[in-house]
Amino acid sequence: MRALQVFLLAIGVVLLGGVTSLAARGRWTTRLGAGGVCLGSGLGLAVALGAIRAGGEASLQLPWNLPYGSFAIRLDPLSGFFLLPVFALAAVTALYGSSYMPAHAGRRGLGSHWFFFSVMVAGMALLVAARDGLLFLIAWEIMSLATFFLVTFDDDRASVRAAGWTYLVAGRIGIALLLPLFVLLAARTGSFDFEAWRQSVPLAGPGSGVLFGLAVLGFGIKAGFFPLHVWLPEAHPAAPSHVSAFMSGAVIKMGIYGLLRFLPLLGAPQPWWGPLLIGIGLASALVGILFAVAQHDLKRLLAYSSVENIGIVTLGMGIGWLGVQYGSATLAALGFGGALLHVLNHAAFKGLLFLAAGSVLHTVRSVDLHELGGLLKRMPQTGIVFAIGAVAICGLPPLNGFASELLIYLAAISGGVSASSGAMLATSGAVAGLALVGGLSAACFAKAFGMAFLGEPRRAGAEAASLIHEDAALAATASTAAPHDPAPAMRAALWLLACACVGLGLGAWLVAQALVPVIASVAGMRSEAVHEALAPSVGALRLTSVAAVVLLVLALLLVAFRRAVLAGRSVRAGVTWDCGYARPTARMQYTAASFAQPITSTMQGLLRTRERLAAPEGLFPRAASLDSHTPDAPRKYLFEPLFAHIAAGLARFRWLQHGNLHIYVLYIAVTLVVLLLWRV
Repeated sequence: MRALQVFLLAIGVVLLGGVTSLAARGRWTTRLGAGGVCLGSGLGLAVALGAIRAGGEASLQLPWNLPYGSFAIRLDPLSGFFLLPVFALAAVTALYGSSYMPAHAGRRGLGSHWFFFSVMVAGMALLVAARDGLLFLIAWEIMSLATFFLVTFDDDRASVRAAGWTYLVAGRIGIALLLPLFVLLAARTGSFDFEAWRQSVPLAGPGSGVLFGLAVLGFGIKAGFFPLHVWLPEAHPAAPSHVSAFMSGAVIKMGIYGLLRFLPLLGAPQPWWGPLLIGIGLASALVGILFAVAQHDLKRLLAYSSVENIGIVTLGMGIGWLGVQYGSATLAALGFGGALLHVLNHAAFKGLLFLAAGSVLHTVRSVDLHELGGLLKRMPQTGIVFAIGAVAICGLPPLNGFASELLIYLAAISGGVSASSGAMLATSGAVAGLALVGGLSAACFAKAFGMAFLGEPRRAGAEAASLIHEDAALAATASTAAPHDPAPAMRAALWLLACACVGLGLGAWLVAQALVPVIASVAGMRSEAVHEALAPSVGALRLTSVAAVVLLVLALLLVAFRRAVLAGRSVRAGVTWDCGYARPTARMQYTAASFAQPITSTMQGLLRTRERLAAPEGLFPRAASLDSHTPDAPRKYLFEPLFAHIAAGLARFRWLQHGNLHIYVLYIAVTLVVLLLWRV
């Protein structure tokens, strides 16, 4: 009970900071808003860690005046785990935003921003702890609506307004799918209490499949499953960068949490659940990273990469459900363990990458890779932390992305060896698909880091500062100052997440052991069985960590030895071999479009990339260029035509809209009479 009291106090502190920021003026607006989030998140983190370590449950149930349900909350290991990215990333992004947002102060008040940011964090925390269907849906709506107002904060631009409405429509479709799921579950027991749903006799046959489909679609929209992801690459670039980081690292994970919480309530998994989730995961991962490679806007690239990483998480979940179905403790423990660890890892490295992109936008006023270049010399700290995030997201050792993907690899290999022929086919496809995704991810982030931070500037500082690109508010405050690393608070947030990527990578074996209660809760297994199944993989992670530490120590010793040798000598800097060009310029460098062209041309059938080429002409050409644009295929060829047909169909009923209040009252009266007659 004490843990729940501290948890509610944490939510109260977060909300109090948001409410007081509405009434504050000047610097106190940001201090109260960001400070409330940081302080409340610190309290919440302590509760989350305690819930995971305890392995038990603390519950609170209070009556309320709503017709159904009650205010029922409970903290178990699964809730504690998902509270970690919520509170940790909320604190870091609030710290970052405390220096990032004042650039907007001259055009609009910041009180509303911090109010909705606080409401979003509090709503997500309540969502994870809710154990009543109505309370869960209320918290879900609070989270969704608050996020909408954050995405549309800079709504002077048409693109931001369009992104906000796309997000809102996707959210309405998601809740429209979740409502029947909750109603059907409540109809079985006459209650909205999760515990009653868990203890009820599970549905079999088509009924179970319908509930599974509603859960996957409803929660999949929020998670960003392909092809339901179309809101994601629109909303992330439109939102302020720290909001983008929090959305990618925490908000979309609520879709994953929903699946992990509700699928066990449907009873024993059907034979097709695991393979279907593996298929969804592979499709999301492959398509997400392919579209990411094709993007030239850095924030949009990172948004598509979130689709890829959600696919990797879903892939691990599918393997875990296969393990539950076939009674394989190793398959279930490794699959769910890899998925859960990747949830945590993705929050760290994707939050880092979005914040680093925000630092570029904040000082250079653009995130167009065609305009950037050479930033590592001018923004060394931002470049270093972006490189750390890029290595982590590519799944390279010794950083954290490697550990979670290794567990999923081991799970898939284990399934191919020990399970049935059907599972062998699914897990073999998972191994091949994950390997392909890893290679494409390396190409994608080699492009992102290389185009932005390496080489020479593609546009001079004064020109770049005059660009009006992703953030009109920042562009309005642009100066001719050269690009530079951001303010101390923003740098501190970047380095905190960079250290988290390193720490989670080197300590992955400890984190995997700490996740045993969470895995046991999801898989319905005893903690001892999970610990035994994970033991060999934990040993492999420990060996990897030891080897990485040894290599890092050797590298540091070599650097120290070099400095000692050169200490008494004069060191001169010289030009490297320039391939015969005496005066190399930025025109000789790869552009973002030309770097991605071999991949986009190979996958032209899927990506539908449109290229605009100005080929060099003559012996001494003055200008040549290659530009490309890759539309979101599901949005352009599926959802836009679908919604156009729906709009055309609904337009036929406009004759009902007379603008006469008396006619509308008549409609209501007729509807009530029909309902009364139907009831009788």
